[in-house]
Amino acid sequence: MSLAVVFSRAGMGIEAPLVTVEVHLSHGLPSLNIVGLPEAAVKESKDRVRSAIINSNFEFPARRITINLAPADLPKDGGRFDLPIALGILAASEQIPAERLSTFEFIGELALTGELRPVKGTLPVALSCTEAKRTLVVPKDNAEEAGLVPSNNTLYAEHLLEVCQSLAHNQPLPECVSNTSLNHFSFATDMSDVIAQESAKRAMTIAASGKHHLMFIGPPGTGKSMLASRMPTILTPMSEQEAKESASIYSVSHLGFDATTYFSRKYRDPHHSCSAPALIGGGSQPKPGEISLAHKGVLFLDELTEFSRQVLDNLREPLETGRVTISRAAHQAEYPADFLLLAATNPCPCGHFGNQKQHCRCTPDNIRRYLSKISGPLLDRIDMQVEVPLISQDDLLNGRQRKQISSAEIRQAVESSQKLQFKRQGKLNGQLESADIEQYCTLGKGSKDLLTKALNQLNLSARSYHRILKVSRTIADLEQSELIEPKHISETLNYRKMERYLAQLP
Repeated sequence: MSLAVVFSRAGMGIEAPLVTVEVHLSHGLPSLNIVGLPEAAVKESKDRVRSAIINSNFEFPARRITINLAPADLPKDGGRFDLPIALGILAASEQIPAERLSTFEFIGELALTGELRPVKGTLPVALSCTEAKRTLVVPKDNAEEAGLVPSNNTLYAEHLLEVCQSLAHNQPLPECVSNTSLNHFSFATDMSDVIAQESAKRAMTIAASGKHHLMFIGPPGTGKSMLASRMPTILTPMSEQEAKESASIYSVSHLGFDATTYFSRKYRDPHHSCSAPALIGGGSQPKPGEISLAHKGVLFLDELTEFSRQVLDNLREPLETGRVTISRAAHQAEYPADFLLLAATNPCPCGHFGNQKQHCRCTPDNIRRYLSKISGPLLDRIDMQVEVPLISQDDLLNGRQRKQISSAEIRQAVESSQKLQFKRQGKLNGQLESADIEQYCTLGKGSKDLLTKALNQLNLSARSYHRILKVSRTIADLEQSELIEPKHISETLNYRKMERYLAQLP
């Protein structure tokens, strides 16, 4: 038989489309050609495969070899096709039986010695292969990642010879098993580390309960970054589905899969000098950006006004849709980006506008120019803007002697609130649509009048109006209240400090 067909998988976002590797041997001058839109790394596989086959004591056929990676219009990159190409050549030259290949899928990069090296994107491949009801063979270093898929059809090998021996003599390869433990709360930090700042902690509790985006405003050194870094410690644990989505993104990213953080909600804090592709995602072969790496976790943008305005405005659509689509001329990739946004900024360039203890040196024009880096549409999507003031001398000197609320206590309140939300509407308050708001955000006596007065005074948009209702619904849920009372509306309006800062300017 001079033709062999082997199945493998490509990578496109967090999807793993099927690739059929067709190998044909024909008469003619010895050569090896790979067709089917291969990238440079795939073209280079011919040299790795030749050496791996020879060093594994097989014969490399001295014939004209044509390898087709179908479908031809799907871009292929990386070294994941080395193993299926080698098996196809061996099957086409009748050195291993070809009849069993149809029930398997293979991915793996080959060393020149024939050893199998790990590849990226194994988890999406394992999920897709399970749906196709085929058995997947991966390198040993990818076994833990592939073992996360609840299936008995994922095997691993260390060398090309092991795979060939299994196919030739029907010897089973070892199964992939994941030893990942369900450990959600092994944090090195705790909310009790933060002295005072009770209003900020209260705002974080509300944000975590309803998944509301939050911005801290205050002078330098008040603990904004310290508070933000402890947000993951008060979030509820990830579900199995959420963990798989997050792990799939990391599997295809430059960071790679890490089994020790499988169930942990990710915390990403990119530097303010990052570019739009680094934040949103991009590249000739689109890779996930920071917003996708923070999927189901927290994205913290410190020094928000130091980011480029063009970079920040790219956040507007993902904040609404929870997904980002990266389009290129030939193809596009879609990544989930459902994250909780935390931001921190100083109120002015010197950092002391509104500070009673230290004089601000900035002119009103400088302050407006500084704050205008946050566009109105983006600010409209941030549900809460909270002031983080300077800590008093008494709290600074004696705060450690007083009991501070812990992350476990806050997380307990968050869990109780979210159980109520899921029971009532099947989703968190921050994810409510317009029709849901009308149905579930029921106003109590006097709440509508207070809200109408606020709309007239603050000149709010329809989006801001809906976000005020959603935050108020979360505050009511934290108090186990069925109706949104005026006190809940008042507290929500108090979390809109940016308008107050701008109103103070002459």
